[in-house]
Amino acid sequence: MRNHVDVIVVGAGIVGLAHALAAAKRGFKVALFERTSPAVGASIRNFGQVWPVGKTGALFQRAMKSREIWLEASREMGVFCLESGSLHLAYHDDEMAVLGELYESVPELREYGELLTPAQAIERSPAVKLDGLKGALWSCTELNVDPRQAIRAIPALLEQRYGVELHFGTLVSGINMPTVETSAGVWQAERVYVCSGADFETLYPQHYAESGLIRCKLQMLRTVPQPDSWKLGPNLCAGLSIYQYGNTFAHLPSTAALKQRIETEMPFYVKYGIHLLVSQTAYGEITIGDSHEYGMTFDPFDREDINRAIMDYLHSFAQLPTFEIAERWHGIYPLVKGKREVVLEPEAGVTIVNGLGGSGMTLSFGLAEEVLSR
Repeated sequence: MRNHVDVIVVGAGIVGLAHALAAAKRGFKVALFERTSPAVGASIRNFGQVWPVGKTGALFQRAMKSREIWLEASREMGVFCLESGSLHLAYHDDEMAVLGELYESVPELREYGELLTPAQAIERSPAVKLDGLKGALWSCTELNVDPRQAIRAIPALLEQRYGVELHFGTLVSGINMPTVETSAGVWQAERVYVCSGADFETLYPQHYAESGLIRCKLQMLRTVPQPDSWKLGPNLCAGLSIYQYGNTFAHLPSTAALKQRIETEMPFYVKYGIHLLVSQTAYGEITIGDSHEYGMTFDPFDREDINRAIMDYLHSFAQLPTFEIAERWHGIYPLVKGKREVVLEPEAGVTIVNGLGGSGMTLSFGLAEEVLSR
């Protein structure tokens, strides 16, 4: 059969691209299908941050494997990938207490990170506001990639370096192994990896329904390019990120006091899951966000009060040459609360990989290596 390959991957977001790369590196003949042309889902709309900090054990190793593959692939593609590291900034005593407990309790942080004084923190980034700063947690493991570059460049790498067949603008409408039905004809494969992101009703809808997957809508903003080649340096976050990433910090004794203060003082931020990550693109823009609303379907309209709250909080800890906003947008990604990913085998030869939430850029390459090694 002409349309026959070893592996078919459905979805050209970062999860699908990672699985296509892992399969192609193992010598398989791979075809990649994406219903839009180009891919415009959550992967291209995010920060582009690879964020191992705070993870431990096997999850940290997965993130570091992803980091290794990102560095290797970016060199091959010739695209932006900055070993920027990150700063968790603390402007309240309870925030600094949580960061200190995290540092002491996570061996990986003691190896790759450092607690900084306010003076040391402002040396790392010209964006950090000194007024009220209690200290910071520095980590050297974080990368900053530009998702708008990377999600376009990785398919070209797959095609040119590894011979992957690319089928953009092609819908996969049904799978009955070894047959895969697409809008461009019928294919056959030995293995299929379904990495369809937020579109999880088209294929195997019953399996997805039973998995507990829901969606998260997030709002983000981006400034104009900063003048005079100004550099942000490390990716930045502050106290609201400590609150938002509860799984990382929940076991620490000081977290309860921080949680109580934020829920009392900042109810709007809590209601809409607002916290801030700040990074810089290849072209000097600053990416800012985000908010979190959970459900299955969302209004298509972005809320300006959420955007204002994001910018107000940014002004509390960051100083930029210009805060002029060039773009506003939202993204939608799938997740299961309390789980890192969803990996299912709905039939022999088919693996569903989904639900990485906001950690797709951080974990996908490492997860794909694990999935392909099973």
